Amino acid sequence: MASLTVRQIDEALKQQLRLRAAHHGRSVEDEIRNILRDAASDTETPPAPAPGRHANEPAPVRRVLLIIGGGIAAYKSLDLIRRLKERGIAVRCILTKAAEEFITPLSAGAITGERVFSDLFDPTHEFDVGHIRLAREADLIVVAPATADLMAKMANGLANDLATAVLLAAKAKIVLAPAMNPAMWSHKATQRNLAQLAADGVTFIGPNSGEMAESGERGLGRMAEPLEIAAGVERIFKAAGAPQPLQGKRVLITAGPTHEPIDPVRYIANRSSGKQGYAIAQAAAAAGADVTLISGPVNLPKPDGVKVVSVETARDMLEAVERALPADVAIFAAAVADWRVANVGAQKIKKKAGSATPELSLTENPDILSTIAHRPSGRPSLVIGFAAETENVEANAKAKLARKGCDWILANDVSPDTGIMGGDNNTITLVTISGAEPWPPQSKEDAATMLIARISAALKGDKS
Repeated sequence: MASLTVRQIDEALKQQLRLRAAHHGRSVEDEIRNILRDAASDTETPPAPAPGRHANEPAPVRRVLLIIGGGIAAYKSLDLIRRLKERGIAVRCILTKAAEEFITPLSAGAITGERVFSDLFDPTHEFDVGHIRLAREADLIVVAPATADLMAKMANGLANDLATAVLLAAKAKIVLAPAMNPAMWSHKATQRNLAQLAADGVTFIGPNSGEMAESGERGLGRMAEPLEIAAGVERIFKAAGAPQPLQGKRVLITAGPTHEPIDPVRYIANRSSGKQGYAIAQAAAAAGADVTLISGPVNLPKPDGVKVVSVETARDMLEAVERALPADVAIFAAAVADWRVANVGAQKIKKKAGSATPELSLTENPDILSTIAHRPSGRPSLVIGFAAETENVEANAKAKLARKGCDWILANDVSPDTGIMGGDNNTITLVTISGAEPWPPQSKEDAATMLIARISAALKGDKS
């Protein structure tokens, strides 16, 4: 009997096989076996459902390829598979050789209901250039945990195993959930790779700060929790099919603190993390806007599809804002230092025994929000400020709205017990000329989405 391989099939039929296999959640090889089995039995029975799926359950239309890297956080990826499937998302898995030191293909396969892949040179899979198919048949590729090694290989275009070959061949959007020791995350090489991957359009979820697997180790480098990653994947899928209400609009956003030098070593700053401003930038980009983010010093990954301009001081930020104009919308979420030292020390100010405490003469920084809101020409159609208050939140925000000349103020209580400044959640009151509208407590990402929806509506009608 003559042998037949997929490569001998004409391209049109091959494409139909791939689509049918993807629809049933199977590999092309398994789909062919099912077709031949049904033909041999000469029955009208429809193809058996893929393992783990009920016969009457509709095939998921969203497909994630999950690449599991070799780190202790790999155990969380099993829960991530479950969280994704709860959302109706089909999951295929690739395990790196290092990942198999922490979890097994059997455990991942049992949860996905799919074959798990790991070998670039698997003769039963690569006869049809399997790594290319794995890359092309996914709607989204998630790498969790994304180790320092995997990030380095991706940033430099290496493809010496199945995972990196798939990533290099991918046309789908790629999401990384980094996980590594804080010293590895902060290393200059990792930060260079992070910047390159961000410039290449890769999206990041995490890392978080907290306890490491190693005893006594803590800091930034913990993999985001499975629920966070699943929610991020859901947002990406929604954004991909969502309308683009800010298409063609230019949005300017400031975020983070400013650092005002005292001498070459010390500076005046505040506790702003930049998380809210970065979330707004990401939401605006997802809505189709051309976004420029002017950022003070923060430790956050660059939002996908956003131009980021990094600055240090309030004066630097004002200059960057003016260079970024014109814009349709300007959102000033940065916590700009109100004052700076008038005469910055050229050398480190030394403490000497018996000497008096040095006096620092302060001078006022430029008011960026007021400067832009009062521009005689080139003023954005919608100028929005933030009011971080610790008392009389609404009253102070209303006074600020009148004083600054902006259109909206987003006010929040940043008292230490709220956990808002530097935290992941926010409780906002939107203050306009028409009055005050309290928003529910929510994540900063959800608050950003809510704000962008209001901006989109305002640009079509009344700003109030």
